[in-house]
Amino acid sequence: MRDRSLPGRRHFLAGATAVVLILTAAPAAQATVRAGSAPQTGSLVLIGGGLAPDNTQVYGEIIERAGGSRARIGVLTAASVPESQDPHAEDPEKCSNSACNGAYYAGLFKKHGAADADWIPVDLDHIANADSNAVVDQINSMTGFFFGGGDQYRYVTTLLHGARHTDSKVLAAIRAKLADGAVVAGTSAGAQIAAGPDMVTGGESYQALRDGSAPGYFDDGTRLGHLPDGGFGFLRSGLVDTHTGAYGREGRALRLAADTGHDRVYALQENSALVVDNPGTLHETTTVLGSNGVGILDLRDARTRTTPDGWTLTRARYTHLTDGDRYDAHRWSAHPAPGKRPLIARTTSPVPANDDVFYSPDNPAGVPYSFLSTAQALAETRNQRTATATTYENKPRFTVTFTKQPGFAAWTSDGTTARTLVGLRIDVAPR
Repeated sequence: MRDRSLPGRRHFLAGATAVVLILTAAPAAQATVRAGSAPQTGSLVLIGGGLAPDNTQVYGEIIERAGGSRARIGVLTAASVPESQDPHAEDPEKCSNSACNGAYYAGLFKKHGAADADWIPVDLDHIANADSNAVVDQINSMTGFFFGGGDQYRYVTTLLHGARHTDSKVLAAIRAKLADGAVVAGTSAGAQIAAGPDMVTGGESYQALRDGSAPGYFDDGTRLGHLPDGGFGFLRSGLVDTHTGAYGREGRALRLAADTGHDRVYALQENSALVVDNPGTLHETTTVLGSNGVGILDLRDARTRTTPDGWTLTRARYTHLTDGDRYDAHRWSAHPAPGKRPLIARTTSPVPANDDVFYSPDNPAGVPYSFLSTAQALAETRNQRTATATTYENKPRFTVTFTKQPGFAAWTSDGTTARTLVGLRIDVAPR
């Protein structure tokens, strides 16, 4: 069965208006819980989308953290279209709606060893269930939670209370379970919704670099949008983006972080996970599962300016972590997995030319993970300190410069392939 988290490259809400009104802050005296208002003490397992049904490592991690053979997983799929909007709702082979996808993931969790897994019946057809005491009782019987993919804004409209951006009863119950030690996992939109302020709502990298970001949700899937009040706020130490290399989203992630004043982005890759322990505390640490890994964009020293030629970013840094690597969010430090060793660059081959660094959807010959491939090739060669790559689009064409600056390091498992990169400098400029 296909991956239910990835119905297509871009996701739209049926009947969405051109732009969603910006959510406003809740009054300080309001009694209801505001999203992300307190540190969590459980753990998160955030997957960048494309979660394979046979990924025993990731499913096993979620189940183990939920109690192993006693795990009871609540599956939330409100990011999917509801049954009423799915023309194939009656066909179990073609359906791709919230109930159908909920049953799919519940079945997978049971197959991978959970004692039980059930769909939590909240979606666009059942918004009232988000404040149902019976559904809250269902939540309270669970030991872990999994949010499926689709469109993260559907989670906002179903589990948060409108412009107040306050928790529904169901979300408040999940937040309480997380604070009490439960695991909360999600893939694609289900990982994206874990973000705090300025959660991305859509956009392509080239248009983001050219036009910048704007608050809101847009029918134009190329326009970089974000919600100032964010998602659920489970992870607040950085912005979150998903399908990063597979969709070439590094450019939009850099632009959104720069525009909104964030100094870190967790750029999640497909079929891999960022496991976060003690989220929201000074002891927050992360571990990466899966070979595609997780990118971390560091903008602490970055500078931006806009000229008549276009937008420029200098002095950002890029770290890419793979299976078993750890990262201390408070100390900004990466720790390669045991068994990896420092890479000694031996090849004299030049870094291959790259004229589509952000894998443009307009390029039929484009290659995913293009940004990462150039970074790895530079790490592996001893003859180059810098490498450049360009956007496919050319009005203007942006150039990305990768630099092995002092402090850069790479690690390998096989002696030749750069599997872990730390501190590669990134500059972006129009030409």
